[in-house]
Amino acid sequence: MPQPDANSLEALHDGPHSAWGEPERDGAVRAGEDLIIGVDGFEGPLDVLLALARTQKVDLAQISVLALAEQYLAFVERAQALRLELAADYLVMAAWLAYLKSRLLLPRSEAADEQPSGEELAQRLAFRLARLEAMRNAARQLMALDRFGRDVFGRGMPEAVRRVRDTRHTARLFDLLKAYADQRVRALPRQHVVRKRTVWSIKDARVRLERMLGGEIDGWVQLDLFLEHLQPSPEISRTVLASSLGAALELAREGRMEIRQDKAFGPIHLRRQTGGPGDVRT
Repeated sequence: MPQPDANSLEALHDGPHSAWGEPERDGAVRAGEDLIIGVDGFEGPLDVLLALARTQKVDLAQISVLALAEQYLAFVERAQALRLELAADYLVMAAWLAYLKSRLLLPRSEAADEQPSGEELAQRLAFRLARLEAMRNAARQLMALDRFGRDVFGRGMPEAVRRVRDTRHTARLFDLLKAYADQRVRALPRQHVVRKRTVWSIKDARVRLERMLGGEIDGWVQLDLFLEHLQPSPEISRTVLASSLGAALELAREGRMEIRQDKAFGPIHLRRQTGGPGDVRT
């Protein structure tokens, strides 16, 4: 971070009218110092204000903003008198400080004013100066720390980190025996047994339907009503119904039974064949 040189700081607070009551220097000395006025060492107008505020040697919270504004305006006037080119930021700050000076000198209007008062503007400026000073102090502290490669150095021969694992078993003898027994049980060969399905054959269903034709069937009757006592489970129900339908189709083909279904997926009705070949109607 660039810092202003001593000559620039000295030229800033030396002028025809000292803001802090210093004795006015003679013309020869002042003319010689005016020739070394420069702003190259400053980062901006706020940096110049901070340098001017340090000449008061007081806390920034108690700084006289009015005197600081007068000193800055005198600095800008002397720089323009010497035909020095100043950046626009310095001129903008000078205009704002002139406005602040007028707000501080003029009495505050009793009418409601939405704009901040001169005292509030002065407090904001003092806060910005205090914040800039804190940044400068923090930067100086960081730059004062030891730097790696300049103040401190690493080891010339880096060493790898070696990891050592120490395994500790906390299991008891009973736990070991139980784990071994579980592993042996899992390792035993297992025999997969396919459970035999209960299937009602078409032959059994035909015998059942022939017995029904002998006396139980009289007119159109629903097929599944005669099979309720043979369907203890859904698995048995499917095989009984399929085998009974197959047996009924065989009996209808032989002309001994008629089959009727009024709609798709509707109930199936059976009746004894009264005469002629078997009839299947859907």
